[in-house]
Order: sequence, then C-alpha cells, then structure tokens
Amino acid sequence: MSHKRSGLLPGLIAGLVAMLVCAAGLGFAVLFQDRLPRAVATLGNGHALSVTLSLLIALLVALAVGAARPRNRALPVVAALYAAAAVAGGQISGASIMIGAARRAPASGTHSSPRFGDITAANAGEGLPHALAVYREPLAQTWQMWLYIAVAAVATLLLVTLRVLRVRRADRAEPAAETADEPEQEYRAPFEPAQAPAQQAGGGDLFTPRKPAKD
Repeated sequence: MSHKRSGLLPGLIAGLVAMLVCAAGLGFAVLFQDRLPRAVATLGNGHALSVTLSLLIALLVALAVGAARPRNRALPVVAALYAAAAVAGGQISGASIMIGAARRAPASGTHSSPRFGDITAANAGEGLPHALAVYREPLAQTWQMWLYIAVAAVATLLLVTLRVLRVRRADRAEPAAETADEPEQEYRAPFEPAQAPAQQAGGGDLFTPRKPAKD
C-alpha cells in the first residue's frame, strides 16, 4: 500500500490564499458598509451581518484547506489561525482606509463618503495606527471585534477537524476493503505440497496383483 500524503503543504498554501482573498473581501465590506441596505446593516445592531461574514470566511478557508484532503492533525489549528487573521486583517485594512480618507478629506476638500479612489497606500498608511489602536482598547469596548474573530476561528477549527477525521477514516477503511475482496486461500499443513502427486498407472499397492506382460 502506498504511503498516504498528509496534505500539510497543499493545505497551508490553499489556506493562505483563501485568507488573503477573504481579508480583502472583508476590507471592502467594512469600507463600503454604508452602501448596504439599512435593514441589512442594522439588523441585530449590526452584529448579524458581521457574524455572517465571519462564518462565510470560516467556510471559505475550510473548503480551501479541505480540498487538499488533509490528514495532518495540525491543519485544523493552522486553518483556525488563518480565519482569525482574515477577519482581523479585513477589519484593519477597511478601517485604515476609511480613517485615512476621512482624515485627509478636510485638507483636500473632497467627499466624506468612501469611494474606490480612496483605496490608496497613502490613506491606508494614514489610518493604520488609529485602526491598530482600537485593538488596545479595553475588552468591554472592543468585544464585538474579538467576537467576530473568535466565531471565524472556532467555526474553521470544527469544519477542518471534521474533514481531517473523515479523510483519515476513509484511509483506514481502504485496506480493510481490499482485504475483504481478496479470495480466501486454501489452508495447507506445514510441508504439505501445493498439489497432490499424480497417481501412476498400474498403482503402487503391493497387494494388488500386476497384470501379466503380453508377448
């Protein structure tokens, strides 16, 4: 039986790509959240939308890692960290651009509502320190952001763990199925030949009279 690959390296690469894509998508959602329908943005004081996005990120990261048929038990933990980093990265990137654009708007006399033109390195650099400072605030004020990160991490951990267990169970079942399909070999005692010796013509019994030879 060939050695089964752990899927660690493909899972790490796929999860990293999914993390970057999800972080960028969440950054766009944070930046342009004011353009969403008011009923959607304000549902449950805004928590419903944020939790839904966290679960969506968890699903995308879990699907990307699970596509590599992972068997390594370390991948669920790494995938959970990927999902948490995607949520945190999306929050930071979106808030950085929003804060930077707002701080630079009075000086330039431009609009106050974010636009695609605001997605610049200058705005991101201007607002990044202020976005990071939010995470140093007391937990009583920032629990919402940590909640969204925790939801994505826990959901990804559970999904990838189930995938790893399913793959390992399928791998253990394959040898058993192959053994069941093999034909049962006939039992032979030790030193017993595989094929019984053929009986010679005329018989080898000493008590059986031989036929007289013909002239």
